[in-house]
Amino acid sequence: MWVLKMNGSLNVEDIFQDLKEVANSDDAVHMKAYMKNQFEFLGVKTPIRRQISKIFFKKSHKSTIDWKFINQAWENPYREMQYVVLDYLQLKQKSLTSNDLPKIKQLAQIKPWWDTIDFLCRSVGYICLHYPETKKIVLDWSTDEDIWLRRLAIEHQLLQKKQTDVLLLEQILLNNLEQTEFFINKAIGWALRDYSKTNPDWVRDFIQTHKEGLTSLSIREGSKYL
Repeated sequence: MWVLKMNGSLNVEDIFQDLKEVANSDDAVHMKAYMKNQFEFLGVKTPIRRQISKIFFKKSHKSTIDWKFINQAWENPYREMQYVVLDYLQLKQKSLTSNDLPKIKQLAQIKPWWDTIDFLCRSVGYICLHYPETKKIVLDWSTDEDIWLRRLAIEHQLLQKKQTDVLLLEQILLNNLEQTEFFINKAIGWALRDYSKTNPDWVRDFIQTHKEGLTSLSIREGSKYL
């Protein structure tokens, strides 16, 4: 039985136990292998985890984001608990403010891999869209030595369509030309491909102008819908 603390905060141990009850050891082996053995897994697939998360988070009436819960869950050695945090951030997205950006950056630098980064970019994108003063911070990430911060910067405007800050997108991409890192070049391709659905001429021109600095991977991904 779930027990909310007196201040309405969420209890990490409660949802962890719920996940353990439905864990499948065979699935855990496959999930760990899919993630290149980077992390331990309980063996709870996404649809089941999201169902548990949805029910669990409905129990809390706390309007603000519970960062204590987030940080404790992120420290858990099982990857599903990081996914629970991503479920929670998606649920609380409209509560995010500019003050949360440094906290998201911290998450991005603890046990980072593409699976968490590619969801954290949604939170970063929301913050930059609604708090434009944070764009400079994310632009700085695009030149950071940390490849995951770079990937986060490159991807943070995915799905924003006509709300995309094109000048920001262009500068971030220019900051990452002539890269050898797979995860950076893949992200460049995805950013171009996504924006090509909104402005194919811009993407076509960008690829043509900067083809010497783009890898074949980035060009192939970015040209998919052109």
